[in-house]
Amino acid sequence: MGIKVLIVDDSALMRALLTEIIDGAEDLEVVGSAPDPIAAREMIKALNPDVLTLDVEMPRMDGLEFLDRLMRLRPMPVIMISSFTAAGSEVTLRALELGAVDYLAKPQAGNLAVLQAYADEIRDKIRAAASAKPKAPPRSATAPAPTFAPATANFSPRLLNEMVIGIGASTGGTEAIKDVLVALPGDMPPILMVQHMPETFTPSFARRLDSLSKLTVIEAHGGERLKPGMAYLAPGHSHMRVRKSAGGYVLELSQDEPVNRHRPAADVLFHSLAEQLGKRALGMILTGMGKDGAQGLLAMRHAGAWNIGQDQASCVVYGMPREAAIIGALDAVAPLAQIPRELLARLKQLDSH
Repeated sequence: MGIKVLIVDDSALMRALLTEIIDGAEDLEVVGSAPDPIAAREMIKALNPDVLTLDVEMPRMDGLEFLDRLMRLRPMPVIMISSFTAAGSEVTLRALELGAVDYLAKPQAGNLAVLQAYADEIRDKIRAAASAKPKAPPRSATAPAPTFAPATANFSPRLLNEMVIGIGASTGGTEAIKDVLVALPGDMPPILMVQHMPETFTPSFARRLDSLSKLTVIEAHGGERLKPGMAYLAPGHSHMRVRKSAGGYVLELSQDEPVNRHRPAADVLFHSLAEQLGKRALGMILTGMGKDGAQGLLAMRHAGAWNIGQDQASCVVYGMPREAAIIGALDAVAPLAQIPRELLARLKQLDSH
C-alpha cells in the first residue's frame, strides 16, 4: 500500500480534484475525504492516514483551531491548502508555527500544463510530508524561540562590512529560519535568505521575522546596498544575487528561468556569493525538500567560504542539507538549535585573525 492521504476540505469540487490528482500516482492513495474537522477527527482514528491535507476556512471549526488540537494530541504530517492572498499568507504562516509541514495554493482554473504542474507539486509535497517529522507546537506558539546570543556580539567594523551570510531553506524552513534569526545578535554581517515560497507570502514572512529578531529584516526589492545588522529575504518571484560595487555589495533581482524548479533558488544566491565574495562568505542550508543549494554551496566552499548544514534529526525534511553533505559542500553539520552558536563562533574566529 502507498502513502495514505486524508483530504479535509469543505468544497466537494476541491475534494474531488485532490482525490483525482493524488490517486493518479501509484504510490499515493486517498483513504478518505472529510467536509469538516469534526468528521475528519473520526476518520483519522478509523483510517490512520500518513498525511493530511487541510483547508484553512471551513464550517464547524476552522483549520487553524483543528490543526492546533491535532498537533497537541496526535502530531502527524499536515499540508495546508489555502488561497494565496495576503490574508491567506498570514494564516498559513501561523499554521506552520502550529506544526503544519507544508502548504499549497488552491489551484486556479488554467490550462492542462498548469494543472499538470500543480498535480506534480502536490504529489511531491505529499511524498516529502510522509517522511517528515512533525513537531507538536510549544505550549505558547507565539512565544519566541530561546535566544543564545547577547544583544551585541562586538564584532569589528571590518568583519561586519566585509562578510556576508547566505541562507537557503525550503520545507520547514519558515520556522527554521526564524529560530536561527531570533538567536542572533543585532550586530551581524548582512544576511541574505532564500526560502521557497510564493510571492504573496514573502512580505508577511519578512515582517514576521523583523518583529521577532534583533536584526532588521526586509523583503529585498533590488538595488539595496548591503548593510550590517540587516537581513534580506528574496521575494517569491525573483532570484537574488550579490554584485560588487564601489564601496560594498549591492543586491540584484532577476526573473531568469527557475533553477531546480525554484525561483528564487538558493543555488543562484550561493553561486553569486562564491563568485563575488569567496572566503568572505558563509553559507547555511536548512531543512527542505530537493537538492537546491547543494551545488552553490560546493562552489562557495571551493572559493574558500565556510558552510554549515542542519542535521537530519532536527530537519522537518532532510533533503537539501543531505544533498549538500553528500557532495562535500559542508564544513560543519549541527542541530538547528546549535547552528547560531556555531555561526557566531566561526565569525569570532575570523574576526580574531
